[in-house]
Amino acid sequence: MDTVFFIASKLIGALLRPDTWIVIALACILLAQILQRRRIGLRMSSVTLGLLVALSALPLGDLLLQPIEQRYPANPSIDAVDGIIVLGGVEDARASAYWDQVQLHEGAERFTAALALARRFPEAQVLFTGGSGALRDVAGAATSEASIAERFFLEQAIAPDRLLLEGQSRNTAENARLSLALADPAPDETWVLVTSAFHLPRAMRSFEAAGWEGLVAWPVDYRTSEFGEGMGWDLTGNLSVLQTAIREHIGQLAYRLTGR
Repeated sequence: MDTVFFIASKLIGALLRPDTWIVIALACILLAQILQRRRIGLRMSSVTLGLLVALSALPLGDLLLQPIEQRYPANPSIDAVDGIIVLGGVEDARASAYWDQVQLHEGAERFTAALALARRFPEAQVLFTGGSGALRDVAGAATSEASIAERFFLEQAIAPDRLLLEGQSRNTAENARLSLALADPAPDETWVLVTSAFHLPRAMRSFEAAGWEGLVAWPVDYRTSEFGEGMGWDLTGNLSVLQTAIREHIGQLAYRLTGR
């Protein structure tokens, strides 16, 4: 069932991407021309162009994503930490293997924030959780996210005996369940959950559903700011934020309905 959920989430996610909508719109416009429905094609072209201009000039995705990012406060006050959980998903496995260097995507703040916390609390364990979230790796990843994380933290002088590495999970629900089994935290321990601010509400829900209590939410990698500051001309950037917002809203709904 977990594998079915994983595959379905990836396929549905691909259909919900804004760039997929653009391709579908262009295909419909072309079909209208082939069928000599010029008026329909003209209307569709006008609507598509208008939406692309609006998305290029206005950070519309911020309106959907910022409420999620504001769910937990930034830089919470903590005095003691027994463990730091770092959620994967920002590693470039193929490039890391090809170049023999740690390569990170957007969202590398998950690593840098966890590193800062590890140095601030030198007795805390660092638990990284992540195998591969790519559909092509459904049968197993050649290079896991955990192996890249291990190299990163060791290169940053984090002692090997502080590291806990979970490299089998494919999504947030599996992150939570497998991390809990690996860490086996005592009831009085304080653990910090580090992930992107937009991902944190779903992650906290999954960890609590798995039975992990008393986690401190540590949001990083914010994608939004004041609406006016995002106005300009950035179709690629605005599409990326919109895609993240849509994916996270749908993800939260799916996890809520399935109790993950």
